[in-house]
Amino acid sequence: MFKGSLTALITPFRQGRVDEKAFQDLVAWQIAEGTHALVPCGTTGESPTLSHVEHHRVVELCIEVARGRVPVIAGTGSNSTEEAIDLTRHARAAGADAALVVAPYYNKPSQEGLFRHFEAIAQAVDIPIIVYNIPGRSVINISVETFVRLAEIPNIVGIKDATADLARPLQIRAALGDRLCQLSGEDATATAFNAQGGVGCISVTSNIVPGLCAQMQNAWAAGDLATCFAIRDRLMPLHDAMFCEGNPVPVKYAFSLLGRGEPDVRLPLVPASPAARAKVEAAMRSLDLI
Repeated sequence: MFKGSLTALITPFRQGRVDEKAFQDLVAWQIAEGTHALVPCGTTGESPTLSHVEHHRVVELCIEVARGRVPVIAGTGSNSTEEAIDLTRHARAAGADAALVVAPYYNKPSQEGLFRHFEAIAQAVDIPIIVYNIPGRSVINISVETFVRLAEIPNIVGIKDATADLARPLQIRAALGDRLCQLSGEDATATAFNAQGGVGCISVTSNIVPGLCAQMQNAWAAGDLATCFAIRDRLMPLHDAMFCEGNPVPVKYAFSLLGRGEPDVRLPLVPASPAARAKVEAAMRSLDLI
């Protein structure tokens, strides 16, 4: 259902408010550059610091520009099941094609609690759901056995995997075949993840080089490994730079260097340090972006 290069969109801010024009310009640019799907209001979009009104608005702004040309997968996760249900209901009503729901953070639920959380959301809202597994931020790792149970729920259709564990997609395939689409959540391992059974990447780097990220995924799908691997190698310094400090601090700084918006983030995040700025600038120069 979903594959290729899917951008985990940043949420540009200006003077403390969502910069709606910069955001919609970003969405339009992504589509023009060949991005295969858009993901507003994920953690790269600083969803934990968006008010509910802002969260709703950002999803709506994305759908307004996309106009059905590419799928919009709205981030609707929360560590509160009821809040996640409310956000997912809004996404469906606004016209999103799917919801990306992260594992509850901080609460540290059991595997049974994880299953019931996603089950409750899926049963409450008739929309395709991609389950986001990122133990580095949510603490809990969703087990393969739990994914096997979740795959029995008709509208749970995919996984975003940010474990960087390249055994995981093979383990999921061994248990489920192709019943869930598997998307990498780690830019640096995107092609390796595809080789292990994935079908694409929900990318941070594609905020900055959407065309290259889409071309890399297109080349993989076409079996043009020489082109795919050449792009992969060119992008590696930028991948490293995008995660040299907490996401999305470096990518927002890179975004500002493109002249597309401000580098502003919301507390508790702070602007990129001088060392991070230097790393981002060097990586962008290597690609002739600045």
